[in-house]
Amino acid sequence: MTTEVSEPNSVRFRPQTGPSQASLAVWMLAPAILFIVLLIGFPLGLAVYYSLSNVTTGGSQVTLVGFDHFRNLIGDPTFRGALGNTFLFTFGSLVIMLILATIQAELLIRPFRGKWLVRFLILLPWTAPAALAVIGWLWMFDSVFSPIDWLLRQLGLLGQPGAPLGVLPNLYWLGHPTLAFVSVILVNVWRMLPLATVIVLAGLNSIPPELFEQARVDRAGYFRRLFQITLPLLSPILLVAILFAFVFTFSDMIVIYILTRGGPANSTQVLSSLAFFTGIAGGNLGRGAAIALFLFPVLAGVSALLLAMIRRSEVA
Repeated sequence: MTTEVSEPNSVRFRPQTGPSQASLAVWMLAPAILFIVLLIGFPLGLAVYYSLSNVTTGGSQVTLVGFDHFRNLIGDPTFRGALGNTFLFTFGSLVIMLILATIQAELLIRPFRGKWLVRFLILLPWTAPAALAVIGWLWMFDSVFSPIDWLLRQLGLLGQPGAPLGVLPNLYWLGHPTLAFVSVILVNVWRMLPLATVIVLAGLNSIPPELFEQARVDRAGYFRRLFQITLPLLSPILLVAILFAFVFTFSDMIVIYILTRGGPANSTQVLSSLAFFTGIAGGNLGRGAAIALFLFPVLAGVSALLLAMIRRSEVA
């Protein structure tokens, strides 16, 4: 005896295919595409057009000059100095920031009283307005009333015969080329350090604690745990921190504009500040756009390289 099983009368769900689904996808992607075109594509295209012309802020006629701006920039010592300063400023800040962020995250992950207050104080430079925070550092590096110089004088390191930092009462942080460059790097590290610390701290929290407990059972020392467990598992997060810090630092000019304005004698000039002073403050929009466009291939190339490294480390 066989029993026939009839299919329920319910309607089976079948994914819709065809023109209606395709048009829905287009409509859902349209805002993102419009956003990219208006806020990224149009300014980039306008910058390319400006860089190939002699447009100025005061002129009414625009003439295409080809690649003259780019050829002239290659032979300009100020531009070459700004290009070198940009890489030195970016990679110097990155190295110091990664070391300090890893140390801070290692300390903050340990249990101690008042940890929430310490975390709040460390995040404070990131939450404060950048211009306001850097103006505070402008007073710290003042050529007459610098509290750093006052502290060095009190310690006997400055302002007296035989002092290791000289007999002058002040170091003139922003008036000496080397000290000015060190100053802008330190302030940039101070400003970016909270973000890097939070990213590294999130990576440390994602590592299973059982690995460290097993390593302690095997009597592995701190440096063995650091180089064989922590850093290999932390490498994708560190690459994310490097990506953010590189993009923000390579294209940023806030610190340099407020502290030194590229001085003394262009010793702290970077590409972004040189493009601003040439194109906006100086009125030569075509040359300023050409300087700014030198940032694009470096940013795009390094970003693509870091993203590929992140993807490869996640797969591994």
